Amino acid sequence: MTCRDPGPSYRPSRRALLRTALLAGAAGALPDFASAQGDYPNHAITMVVPFPPGGPTDVVARLLCERLGRALKQAVIIENRPGANANIGTGAVAKAPADGYTVLYNTSSIVMSPALYRSLPYDLNRDFAPVALTATVPLALVVNNDLPVRNVKEFVAYAKAHPGKLSYGSAGSGSPTHLAALQFAQAAGIEATHVPYKGTAPADIDLAAGQLQFMTDTINTIASFVKGKRVRMLALMTPQRVSLYPDVPTLAESGFPGFEAQAWQGMLVPAGTPAAVVEKLNAEINRVLKSKDVLDALALQGAGPLGGTPQEYAAYLKKELGRWTTVIKGAGVTMD
Repeated sequence: MTCRDPGPSYRPSRRALLRTALLAGAAGALPDFASAQGDYPNHAITMVVPFPPGGPTDVVARLLCERLGRALKQAVIIENRPGANANIGTGAVAKAPADGYTVLYNTSSIVMSPALYRSLPYDLNRDFAPVALTATVPLALVVNNDLPVRNVKEFVAYAKAHPGKLSYGSAGSGSPTHLAALQFAQAAGIEATHVPYKGTAPADIDLAAGQLQFMTDTINTIASFVKGKRVRMLALMTPQRVSLYPDVPTLAESGFPGFEAQAWQGMLVPAGTPAAVVEKLNAEINRVLKSKDVLDALALQGAGPLGGTPQEYAAYLKKELGRWTTVIKGAGVTMD
């Protein structure tokens, strides 16, 4: 089955809503709801992507949902619900029925938001059950091609010689692209002005046009600008170099040992989803992540497969939540 998108005009019919309500009521009357999941899935699954269509998260989500639909023999429908740094779509899934038919395709922003906002429409630990890590998309430090720098050392020296004169863009305040750039600026001891955008695409355009001097961005979204020599990639924020850009050093190699920031992705379901459903989703997503066509497609974008058990994802979420809370609180960043 292929991945489908109902589009913004999609509205289920009254009859479909009534049928869903009756089915849900019947399922609730069963003595053992988990035992009724033996035929899961028996209808379409909605994958909520809390970001706009065409962005780095959406691109990978659509790749995976198409293959996941084939594996599960049911349609997987992408529903883009962007806004509020992914909190609108995330909050919607937190309130969805815990039956495995609504899943969240999340990013690392989910461990940043608790430190950025005093009030959220969900609680990460209470409202979700981890399914699996899916992929990581490396972040890179990129600069406008006209900037007279060729490496990180020269860029830091240039920025220090022009304090407060440089600006950097991001996909929005509190996004991974914002916080990674902020973390780098603090580590390098440089002053720069943050300019938030609604997504990376308009920020990339302004960077190439010289309206911005630098930014951190996912390598799959900035790739065409790098190839067209409109921006220059100075360093990767990954622990090791990536095969797509073998000549680009890491920040750790460029004078910032231990520096790491990646945009990772995963899948969550509402808390209370039957364990058998979580295990089935986990098994199939892991199988998808090992298929050659998916590996090849991810490699073309510079993305890497992750996978693993729900328990491993839970531990990873806990670790990343602690790490980013320390970074955000230390920087004094808030969205309230």
